[in-house]
Amino acid sequence: MMSVSAHRSLQRLLVVLLLGASAWAQAALFSDDEARQAILDLRQRVEALRQATDGAERRRAEELDQIRRSLLDLQSQIESLRAEQARLRGQSEELARTLSELQRAQLSLAEKTDARLRAFEPQKVAVDGREFLATADERKAFEAALAQFRNGDFSAAGAAFAEFIKRYPESGYGPSALFWLGNAQYANRAYKEAISNLRAMIKAAPDHPRAPDALLAIANCQVELKDMRAARATLEELVKTYPKSEAASTARDRLARLR
Repeated sequence: MMSVSAHRSLQRLLVVLLLGASAWAQAALFSDDEARQAILDLRQRVEALRQATDGAERRRAEELDQIRRSLLDLQSQIESLRAEQARLRGQSEELARTLSELQRAQLSLAEKTDARLRAFEPQKVAVDGREFLATADERKAFEAALAQFRNGDFSAAGAAFAEFIKRYPESGYGPSALFWLGNAQYANRAYKEAISNLRAMIKAAPDHPRAPDALLAIANCQVELKDMRAARATLEELVKTYPKSEAASTARDRLARLR
């Protein structure tokens, strides 16, 4: 369609042309044929101008429509990009949560694995004034057997110490286990077995802090067996081998009584 400004321009042109034509007619400057031709020319020019104006308006309208469609397409693309961005953000957050959970699970697994490995790795322990390396299983087994002895369950304690020695023959707990096994057997009146295990303990660790007590316990077993000669010899061995020990002081008193 023709715009308002284009209509007004066309109207002004027509007025000017008509006024000119009227002036020509009044002045009788042209013949009728010339006036008629001038009017035809004028009409053609007006029509050409109108068509040119209408064509410009149509092209402008088409351009505006094309721009409008381009803007709509761009808006649609922007919305699609926003939706894709939101989807990707959601996936990123989900992946971050999954990664965090995997990291926590991995850390927990590593801690549990380390704990299991530590249970099998030897750790430094101290028993009867001696330090050595022992596994967690060794420590638990020895402490469980010793707890039974201290509770007065000598039969269970003896069986537990015997099993410990069999299961851990190279353990640093070995001498102490033999000592408490011998004492458990003494309490159960298994004197010969007690003497055998206490002798094995002294032979394995003659410098053990409980070695003097082991000799004194052997002498006690021999007294119970009515073997006074053997008991006296054991007490003399104790005094000679460990003269500064408390067990040696007790042995001297008993030797005086045995004489």
